[in-house]
Amino acid sequence: MPPSRKPSFFSRRILIVVVALAAVAAALWFWKGRGGADEQRFRTAKIEQGDIRVAISATGTLNALSTVDVGSEVSGKVTEVLADFNDRVRKGQVIARIDPSTFEAQIAQGDATIASARANLQTAQAGLRNAELDYSRKASLVQQKLIARSDLDLALAARDQARAQVTAAEAQIRQQQASTQNFRLNLGRTVIFSPVDGVVLNRSVEPGQTVAASLQAPVLFKIAEDLVRMEIVLAVDESDIGQVKQGQVVSFTVDAFPDRQFRGEVSQVRLSATNTNNVITYPVVVAVDNSDEVLLPGMTTNAEIEVSRRDNILKVPNAAMRFKPPVEDPADAQTPQRNGGMTDELPGIAASLQLDATQQAAFDAAMTKMRERLAARTAAPPQGQTSGSLFGGRPPAAGGNASGAGGNASGAMRKRMLERMNQQFAEFRAALRDPQRQQWDTAVNALVGARRAPVYLLVEGKPKQVMVRVGASDGTSTEISGDLKAGDELIVGVQAAEPGK
Repeated sequence: MPPSRKPSFFSRRILIVVVALAAVAAALWFWKGRGGADEQRFRTAKIEQGDIRVAISATGTLNALSTVDVGSEVSGKVTEVLADFNDRVRKGQVIARIDPSTFEAQIAQGDATIASARANLQTAQAGLRNAELDYSRKASLVQQKLIARSDLDLALAARDQARAQVTAAEAQIRQQQASTQNFRLNLGRTVIFSPVDGVVLNRSVEPGQTVAASLQAPVLFKIAEDLVRMEIVLAVDESDIGQVKQGQVVSFTVDAFPDRQFRGEVSQVRLSATNTNNVITYPVVVAVDNSDEVLLPGMTTNAEIEVSRRDNILKVPNAAMRFKPPVEDPADAQTPQRNGGMTDELPGIAASLQLDATQQAAFDAAMTKMRERLAARTAAPPQGQTSGSLFGGRPPAAGGNASGAGGNASGAMRKRMLERMNQQFAEFRAALRDPQRQQWDTAVNALVGARRAPVYLLVEGKPKQVMVRVGASDGTSTEISGDLKAGDELIVGVQAAEPGK
């Protein structure tokens, strides 16, 4: 009897089913693997509460606050040098001498010339007396008609000539006296005095050296008047000079003390620009207190001018400000949330003013009217306008350019916003005291002029846009304010998929 084939048939059926299930399981595994690889994973960073310091870097050279070049007004051989490098000198102290023999000889020659001129004056005076007597005698004889009239004319001319000779002799004496006085002054200039109290920074003369002061005075010494107070002249780039103001704090280091931080203050922003290889810089003078006198003239400084400082604020990495979520399907794009509007920030400004009951009531009334107008404008926007509000309505879609509070308004738009704010809060401003009104105006101007930008929270694995007000940035972190708090996680980028997954 032949064996039965039924068991073999059922075995094949079972084998086919097992293979089919295995294929389905492999397909499911492959599909899930592809789906996990395609799912986007985001890199996040937490919002921190801290300080932001905005500074401008520049280099410069330390100099004494007042440096005097001491030179020689006369030429001659230096006979004595009485001050050396680093010596402290007092005003009027003798620091060098020049050989005076040349000027002493000139003075003696001048005195002799004056004596000769005086002798000539006496001769001229004697001739004048004789001429006057002769003229008087001839004038009497002419009246008696004993001599001719022409003889009297000759006597008159002789008298006038004698007077002129006297005048010339007197002028010659004065001329010689002035010349001799100049020789005496030059003799005094052979002694070099210190014009100020200070320290000798440089000495460029040696005993026996000849100095020539023909066209300009040669510099013999350089004296720093006071090393306790010094200054730095920084070269600040033209792109940064608009942020530099008098009184700003400056921190700097020098190569001699790399681990020590010194401080100064901007004392002057000079208007004279310098063009070096088509790079425009402006000199900024920084006053430095050098009470311990460790800083020396000529040291190179690496300085930072603190142009802005914000303490105890919310800050985020700059990557969070640059992130834009990739949107493959326009239907997946989220509608931006209503955040960061003025209506959300004005109560905080009012709270900082410490309002009394009357002022608080006026503020609440103004805020109620603003919200009512906002609700009416949002419900029925004017033709040609979106429902975005000037004071905190819905911002435009991601990637659009907002106007008003939701975006970066133009100058004209900010002006209209400020005018509308002043109108809506006129009664409230009138109820404020002068310091409160000034603080309110400053805060509102800053609020209206602030730049706004979107950031993205990670909510249930997806980005959620939030509009924030952007403040100062130090190049690494940026100040933000809005409906956020410290610890919230913002998306800073997309994490790359791991290979093989």
